[in-house]
Amino acid sequence: MNKSDLITALAAKENLTEQQATDTINLVFNGFTDAMKKGGRNEIRGFGSFSMREYESYTGRNPKTGSIIDVRLK
Repeated sequence: MNKSDLITALAAKENLTEQQATDTINLVFNGFTDAMKKGGRNEIRGFGSFSMREYESYTGRNPKTGSIIDVRLK
């Protein structure tokens, strides 16, 4: 399910217009984004929790070509 599927499902289930459903979904997603930008954590019980982590640079592998690459923080 992508964002537009979620909007359509919300509109149908709650008898909302597409615009009302879009505004509601954007409000929720923007709240998640704002919390993450401030270093916060988002938790949706029964679904998952999300937080920002910083990693050191590491050596990875390109899954498409198999070549070894250095992965660095920006």
